[in-house]
Amino acid sequence: VQLVESGGGLVQPGGSLRLSCAASGFTFSAYSMNWFRQAPGKERELVANIRAGGSTNYGDSVKGRFTIARDNAKNTVYLQMNSLKPEDTAVYYCNAAFTWGDRPITYWGQGTQVTVSS
Repeated sequence: VQLVESGGGLVQPGGSLRLSCAASGFTFSAYSMNWFRQAPGKERELVANIRAGGSTNYGDSVKGRFTIARDNAKNTVYLQMNSLKPEDTAVYYCNAAFTWGDRPITYWGQGTQVTVSS
């Protein structure tokens, strides 16, 4: 199983970035896909979620600015980030989640750094 994030980097406040997460080794279309982030000294937080059926949820701090999408044909999930703020600076992690009966299954990527600074 692999989750490989890309697209992070340095961007000025108000700018945009698109993160990608390429998945392999599991049935991507069956999994809920999530983006988490962790800033220095803070707990990891859920940024956005897209379920297997396509419904989405967002953290309050990113609603209206970030958009999550998935392409099941490419086994890839995206996070479009607009109107970026310095407080969005964090390592962003891709996560895949599935429940098999009562057993949760979860996979993590290695993370990609996003830095918002002038």
